[in-house]
Amino acid sequence: MKTHYARTRIKFCGLTRAQDVEQAVSLGIDALGFVMWPKSARGITPEKLQTLSQQVPAFATRVGLFVNQPVELIEQCLPYLDVIQFHGDEPASFCQQFDRPWIKALRMRDGIDLHQAAAEYTQAQALLLDAYSPGVPGGTGETFDWSRIPAALEKPVILAGGLTVENINAAIDQVKPYAVDVSGGIEALPGVKSAELMASFVKHVSLASA
Repeated sequence: MKTHYARTRIKFCGLTRAQDVEQAVSLGIDALGFVMWPKSARGITPEKLQTLSQQVPAFATRVGLFVNQPVELIEQCLPYLDVIQFHGDEPASFCQQFDRPWIKALRMRDGIDLHQAAAEYTQAQALLLDAYSPGVPGGTGETFDWSRIPAALEKPVILAGGLTVENINAAIDQVKPYAVDVSGGIEALPGVKSAELMASFVKHVSLASA
C-alpha cells in the first residue's frame, strides 16, 4: 500500500555558495545537498563543506553526495553531515558502515528492479531515483518515465532528474514522492543557484502538495 505524505519534502542539491545556502535556509528547505565528487561542476572540498555546513540551522538536513569514493574521505566529511547520499555503485555493505543515516541513489537504467533494490538496500532511509545517462552518475538535467516507479515501493521515494518549475506539479501529482531533489532546475549556471528559481520551485511544490 502506498504511503500518502502530508507534504512533499524538498532537497536543494549542488550548493556551492554561501548566499545560496542562506536563500535555501530562508525558504525553509528540508535538506541541503553538497556534492563531494570532484568531477562534478558542483563539487566542493571538505573544507568548503565545513564552511557551508555551519550556515545550516537545526532541523535542516545536511546531505553529502559521494560517488564510489574512499572511506577516508567520507569519514573526513562526517562531522559536517547529517545524512550520506551514495550516488555510485556502492553495495549495501559499504553504505551501512558509517555512523550516519543514508540514502541510495539509483539511476533508472533499462531493466532495473526497484523492488529488488529496496530489498538489497534494506537499511537505506530512502531511494533517490534519477535519470540514467551512460557514464554520468547524475546531474544530467534529464527526466525519466515516472510511470516506471511502482505504486507501492518498500522505501520512501525521493524523485530527482530534470525537475523544474515547469514539470514539478505533474511530477508530484503522478509520483506522489516523499521528497523531490532539484539541482540544475534552480540554477543560473552549474553550481550557481538562482534566487528567483529557488523561490518559485518551493512555491510550486507547496501548491502541488496542497
